[in-house]
Formats: sequence, C-alpha cells, structure tokens
Amino acid sequence: MNAPATHDLLQRFSAIRRQIHARPELKFEEFETAELVANELKALGVDEVHTGIGGTGVVGVIRGREPIGANALCKAIGLRADMDALPMTEKNSFAHASQYAGKMHACGHDGHTAMLLAAAQLLVNDRDFAGTVHLIFQPAEEGGGGAKAMIDDGLFKRFDCDQVFAIHNWPGLTEGSFGFNPGPMMASSNQFEILVKGKGAHAAMPHLGIDPVLVASHLIQAFQTLVSRTTKPVDAVVVSVTQVKAGEAVNVIPDQCQLKGTVRTFSLEALDKIEDTMQRICDQLPAAFGASAELRFERQYPPTINHPQSTEQAAAVARGLAGANKVIFPIEPTMGAEDFAYMLLERPGSYIFL
Repeated sequence: MNAPATHDLLQRFSAIRRQIHARPELKFEEFETAELVANELKALGVDEVHTGIGGTGVVGVIRGREPIGANALCKAIGLRADMDALPMTEKNSFAHASQYAGKMHACGHDGHTAMLLAAAQLLVNDRDFAGTVHLIFQPAEEGGGGAKAMIDDGLFKRFDCDQVFAIHNWPGLTEGSFGFNPGPMMASSNQFEILVKGKGAHAAMPHLGIDPVLVASHLIQAFQTLVSRTTKPVDAVVVSVTQVKAGEAVNVIPDQCQLKGTVRTFSLEALDKIEDTMQRICDQLPAAFGASAELRFERQYPPTINHPQSTEQAAAVARGLAGANKVIFPIEPTMGAEDFAYMLLERPGSYIFL
C-alpha cells in the first residue's frame, strides 16, 4: 500500500476510533457501537455480517480467493476485538472525550474495534489468501463474560475457527512493538465474600460476646499463608483481602463482619487448591473462637493461556512486519484478567500485547 493510501486509511479509522471513544457504552449495552461496526463492515464489502450474537456481538466473514490446499493446517481463523467501555468518568478535555458521565473507554477497546475494522478493510482490498477470516466484535469484556456469551450462543458452531487471535494495547511497551508469551498471558479472575458471624456485645463487656472483627483479622492473617505455604513456589498466585466491613457504633461489638477480596492464578490447579484451602480455613478457624464463617467464592474469568504453536506463528508474522527488534518473546505475563480466555479454551490461538 502506498503512502497516501496508508495516510488516508489511518485518518479514516482514527476518526472511527474517536467517534466510538466519544460515545462509550457499557457491557451488553453496545447497541450503537455494534450498529456502527455492522454498517462499516457492510460498507467495506465484507462477505457476511451477523449481529446479535451473545447479545450485542457482531461477526463479519471474509473469504480469500486462493484455493485451500488439501493439507492446509488452518482453513479459518478468528480475529477478536472487544467493544465495551468502563463505568468511570473521563477527565480529558479533548474534542472526542466521552459525552457520557460515568462511561469511558479507559481500557482501549475503542482502539481494538477500530483496528479490527481497519484489518477488515485491508483483507477485503487484498483477498490473496486461502481460507476464511471471521472478524469477531465482542461485547462485555469488562466483567460481563461476553466471550462466553458469544460461545454459548453458537459462535464457533456457526463460524468455525481453527485458530483465534486477539490483540490488546499495552501502554509501557515501546510504540510499535509486540509482546508474546507461549503459555499463561493473563491470570484467572475470582472474587470471594466471607460473612463472619459472632455475637454482639457492648465494647466494655467483650466477654459477653464473640467478636467477629477479631475472628476476621485471624482469617486475613491465615490467608496470607495461602501463597507462601499452600501453593507451589513456582505457581504465581495473588490473594488480596480488599474490603472489611463491620459495625455501626464505635462502642458496640457487632454481630458479624464481612470480608471481600480477589484471587488470581495462572492455572486452574492452583485455583482449585486456593479455593479448597480457603473453605477449610473458614470452616475450622472461626469455630475455635465460637464463631462461624460462610465463604462465597465466585470464579469469573479463567486464566488466559496461549497455545505455543499459534503464538510462535503469530510472533513470526510480527517479526516479518515490524522487525525482530520490535518483538518481545517471551514477555512477562500479567496478573490482570481477560475473557478471551474462554475462546482459548475452545480453540488454539494467542493473545498478544501491542
């Protein structure tokens, strides 16, 4: 592609990105964004455009003109972008800042959507490839499990993919560089809530009650040993108690105390171990004080684990496009979470930082 055409392409999709940024929509509310995506795909000449998948998801289909070889390892791939924004107020003052209080594209999904639309343009313009590309525009990555919703709605049954890939912008990397890891890329995301039940009493007469705040403090201390003494030293695990809520008056020992927090791991085996051990601690430790505790453990996103072969293939493409000096392989994984993990449980593929 010549320089003027490249400039025009950048200008066009930069404008689309800014349009999406100015009008952010939260998880499963991406109606306007999905309509914009569908209309753009149709205007670009994509072969098929399907809407309403997993709620507000959109899939575009582009077929190459080259014949598929009998021994081809990959006949169809999926390229995924997420569309939803975060529930936070933007404080920027540029012209395309969010028009809606409490909604902002703070994670860059507006950029991901524009990138995949630009990829659609390039693929339609040059169909000298064999096989099919499925362009997957996903809703509700930010805590809504939109990837799972699309899968449950028949994503890979209707649009079969031999491999699936996604790119996430990653501030901190050198501009134009790519990060790959042939294994865990992002952690599982899980939340827990514990209700410690004791017996209320006046603070001046603690012997007449069972202090749930004291019991909760022992639980918090016990949880700090989950990583150091329960999991393998080579397993990356983070357990964080982030909320403690109890009582209404300063001179009264309350009846109960609530703990909330998160658990993140790079493997389901480590997650199973953590959950089982937390349950055992909650069953046994409070009883020593005459109290009880109820644990509610919510598994959200599984770990995002890249497939080595797909990751090697994608890294080779990146080296050819950007140069070996622009490819970090392997890159350090992060304990953040990503629901592209659900797609990687269904199909080989890779999640890439840019």
